[in-house]
Amino acid sequence: MSSAVATAPGGTSDRPYDDAIVKKFILATMLWAVVGMTVGVWIALELAWWPANMGIPYFTFGRLRPLHTNAVIFAFGGNIVFTSMYYSMQRLLKVRMWSDFLSSFHFWGWQGIIVAAAVTLPLGLTQSKEYAELIWPIDLAIAVVFLAGALNFAMTIANRKVKHLYVAIWFYMSFLITIPVLHVFNSLAIPATLTRSYPVYSGMTDALVQWWYGHNAVGFFLTTPFLGMMYYYLPRASGRPVFSYRLSIVHFWALVFLYIWAGPHHLLYSALPDWAQTLGMVFSIMLIAPSWGGMLNGLLTLRGAWDRVRTDPILKFMVVAVSFYGMSTFEGPMMSIRAVSALSHYTNWVIGHVHSGALGWVGMISFAILYWLTPRVWNRKLYSESLATTHFWLATIGIVIYTVTMWGAGLTEGLMWRAVDDGGQLAYPVFMDIVNRLSPFYWLRFLGGLMYLTGALMMAFNLIRTITGTEPHAQPEAVPAK
Repeated sequence: MSSAVATAPGGTSDRPYDDAIVKKFILATMLWAVVGMTVGVWIALELAWWPANMGIPYFTFGRLRPLHTNAVIFAFGGNIVFTSMYYSMQRLLKVRMWSDFLSSFHFWGWQGIIVAAAVTLPLGLTQSKEYAELIWPIDLAIAVVFLAGALNFAMTIANRKVKHLYVAIWFYMSFLITIPVLHVFNSLAIPATLTRSYPVYSGMTDALVQWWYGHNAVGFFLTTPFLGMMYYYLPRASGRPVFSYRLSIVHFWALVFLYIWAGPHHLLYSALPDWAQTLGMVFSIMLIAPSWGGMLNGLLTLRGAWDRVRTDPILKFMVVAVSFYGMSTFEGPMMSIRAVSALSHYTNWVIGHVHSGALGWVGMISFAILYWLTPRVWNRKLYSESLATTHFWLATIGIVIYTVTMWGAGLTEGLMWRAVDDGGQLAYPVFMDIVNRLSPFYWLRFLGGLMYLTGALMMAFNLIRTITGTEPHAQPEAVPAK
């Protein structure tokens, strides 16, 4: 049998799976992980040492920062999501993907969009919307390519050979349904030229729609599909069943209902009506319940397998990922409270929070899945478990340094901005005094990011050597006990 085709466990050769598409997305994930994180470390250096922009306008922080966010979220994050979905859904549904053409179109279209972003953003071609910077022709391409992929997944579900839809697929479906709606409505604009357009919304309405999109892009791009991945790959890697299937269902419905209302907490103390601000704050606080329910469900799935966590780098990554999911989903609701937001908003505390979720939760579980999946789809033994373990420690220590440093920088900023002297005047009226105080924090952030990037480079080397190796993957797949 070709290495690009696998057969359903217990199935027959007339139901081959398409693992060629999985391989393509794995390779793209590794590439964009390195690119996105390299740009992130570069701009972290620019904040600590401004000559790092080399005096070239295309390399300034303001142009590279949206390139970094798009590369990490939509290139690295998007590709690992599609990798995981193409692999797991075929096996859960016991059927090959509905259309090989749509699978290929989805892959090449998504990579083309990423390349277009990498070209236009350094040129300063942007709509200046958070996580939605790309100009309108690329926005149209995103809608077409994403919907093509969604159609392929939907038809695969419709043609499934099993009746039951495992909970991971529910989380995947929320991603496939919600993201196009968010993207299309937030990107509605009237084109003026090939590279410029005018949004159909204005003023406070534009801000509200933007953060309805922005927060739910986090919720339905960086959370629900990754939870689907957790519910599939964590039991597979540990050989243990999900602790509570009922809790996973409650987790899904509570999360998708509450998340969509939380966006207004980004607009506290703005012109947005108080009732809308309060609505966002209240729903954000309620999100702690399903989020921690999911975290506990993931950690308790490891009952009986904790002895393996000491030696298995994949489980190490997964445990830290789920722990960071719990931490960041507690911190976010706390930051949505008005009194806390007054201190933390517009400071580096927000940067620390975002990266604890993006690198701690999304990054770590992505690394775990890459280490678990690559040897299986190429039928090769992992080149080096010791390198994977070293990667784990570099990434873990790096993200802890990064997050704690940004917490310290954010509290320093917030308190210095609010400080007054005995006469009631600002104690630090010269803004550069505060900026200079942050210099040590910026260097530590650069160090933490550099450690995280070094780990990602080690992973890329490890997996490439795995792919090009000759020793077959002899370890049987751990299947959860019934």
